[in-house]
Amino acid sequence: MNEPFAYAGGMLATGLRDVTGDPCALESRGWWAVVVTYEGKVTCARFDTVRPAPHPRGAWEGVRGWVSSMDEDAYVRGVQTIREAIADGVVYQANLCRVLSAPMRADADIAGLGARLARGNPAPYAMTLRVPGLQVASASPELYLSRDGRVAESRPIKGTGRTEADLLPKDRAENVMIVDLVRNDLGRVAETGGVTVPELCAVEEHPGLVHLVSTVRARLAPGQGWPELLEATFPPGSVTGAPKSSALSLLDALEPVPRGPYCGAVGWVDADSRRGALAVGIRTFWAEDGRLCFGTGAGITWESDPRREWQETELKAARLLEVASGVRGASDRPGERAGEGMGERGTART
Repeated sequence: MNEPFAYAGGMLATGLRDVTGDPCALESRGWWAVVVTYEGKVTCARFDTVRPAPHPRGAWEGVRGWVSSMDEDAYVRGVQTIREAIADGVVYQANLCRVLSAPMRADADIAGLGARLARGNPAPYAMTLRVPGLQVASASPELYLSRDGRVAESRPIKGTGRTEADLLPKDRAENVMIVDLVRNDLGRVAETGGVTVPELCAVEEHPGLVHLVSTVRARLAPGQGWPELLEATFPPGSVTGAPKSSALSLLDALEPVPRGPYCGAVGWVDADSRRGALAVGIRTFWAEDGRLCFGTGAGITWESDPRREWQETELKAARLLEVASGVRGASDRPGERAGEGMGERGTART
């Protein structure tokens, strides 16, 4: 049987001690791997040994036969519904997502997929986790929450294109809107005047695409820790919408399946040093009922073109699906621009 492990930031954690669903454990002792589903299910896994090491390897033959929870026509209708809600003043922005899945071989090892992602789509907040009942391999580029003592930081991504020239005024407006939301969320646990925005709408390059990224920083009020941070800010603003409560209700009505770890949080917490980093669970695979799942989505505003938003979800998924599907060379050439890779009806061309 494959042994439990976690891999993040070049560190390999082994020797699983305990698993809990209580985020208060992150204020105790030890090194924890953390996964929170979009629906709010928390998994905190504490490991005894953490050391610098290469990513573990494992059997991974690739998967085929991807299907989508929404095809293009359904997604376009969802975008149109959100635009109508914006016109009615219900929301200003909402992030519409779909979940892709494909059969997963019984002998497949999530360590193998994580290793392929590390080679073919390196990401600043990547993590692979295997514990009883949960397997996740993430190549997330987006910081949901980091913490160093009393300083917390979030780096929301809004705005995606193949190149910087593809970015539109709509993308910047969307980013600024989400920055305001994140400032408000962090303000609930920050000391008075303790929230700042050191960087707004910076362009970051990632394999196959570029993003607009902002930085929001907060100095936590006394007595505020991980449980309070999660309660104040979850789910991440960049993958929900504004106002958040209205966006959550609207998305619940439009999306046909749960998002699971996608758009939740994945990462690590060192409770002893009061440090940690949780990524937004994008560019993330997970195993569920014999299938490998992966989510993709786009932020919808009044200016959104429905077909273009569908194409953005294709762009975000393309390279990651190539890596998971075992496309030759996809896991060995980091930074290579990927093709769209997804068929019009939501089935991958592999």
